[in-house]
Amino acid sequence: MMTQKQKTITIYALPLALLSIPLVGNLLSKEVNWSGSDFLIAGALLFTTAFLINLVRNRIRKQSQKVMICIFILLAITLIWLELAVGIFGSPFAGS
Repeated sequence: MMTQKQKTITIYALPLALLSIPLVGNLLSKEVNWSGSDFLIAGALLFTTAFLINLVRNRIRKQSQKVMICIFILLAITLIWLELAVGIFGSPFAGS
């Protein structure tokens, strides 16, 4: 069974693992074209998500509330990511 510290480390290691995918793609392929600002924004979104989920995990006692809040956080981050990538809401922040 994982200790509290191991779970926290895992939560914060996941964004690094996810960011390594486009980094490797950038290095190995011309098809992936992420700029430094792309990595900065993605890192901010992913680490903020990890921080919020860790906060919920440590502060909320009821398992059902934890699950619902984490689902809401993941849905919100998905919508933000989609807006930044393809502009599903048509904001000025949308990608082209």
